[in-house]
Amino acid sequence: MNHYVISEYVTGEDIKRVRNKLNMTQKEFADFARCSTRTVERWESQEDRITGPIVTLIDLLMRDDTLSQKLEIVDTEYKLRLLYMFHNMVCTIIDVDDIERRVQIHNYIDNPLYRAFGVNTEPSYEEYEEFLESRCFPRNRDKLKLELKRLDIPCYDPFMIIEKTEGRMAEDDFWIKIESR
Repeated sequence: MNHYVISEYVTGEDIKRVRNKLNMTQKEFADFARCSTRTVERWESQEDRITGPIVTLIDLLMRDDTLSQKLEIVDTEYKLRLLYMFHNMVCTIIDVDDIERRVQIHNYIDNPLYRAFGVNTEPSYEEYEEFLESRCFPRNRDKLKLELKRLDIPCYDPFMIIEKTEGRMAEDDFWIKIESR
């Protein structure tokens, strides 16, 4: 017995209908579904039943056509972007303007325990700095200078430490990916 209310299959017409409802090209939908454009073309021209993981994705998109918008990466003019990750899943995107000392975040998960700033959706620049430091070894660490030397960092700078360590902590599956724009 199936324990989930998910369709057993989809058709090429189902995929095309959902893609059009999302206002996506075949290439955009392929990027979203993590497959090739050729695969989407083949699905949409296929008359047979289509099974596999695409069925669950199409079913979810039929139920919530805002899902793709919720997962879309927002453009920014900020020069620095940090992705707060849990394993390989992006939880929060942090856009930073160090010159103007501004921070914008975009949470991609509902559970505050997985978000970079918890329930805080508008952190200040100072809170961002505290967050960075929380992903580093403490300033008062024993033999701090030796650790900084090992990392080839001239002084205690949380951003530089995260560049080297990805903000990884012992027994913690969160980490930070840094992207410069």
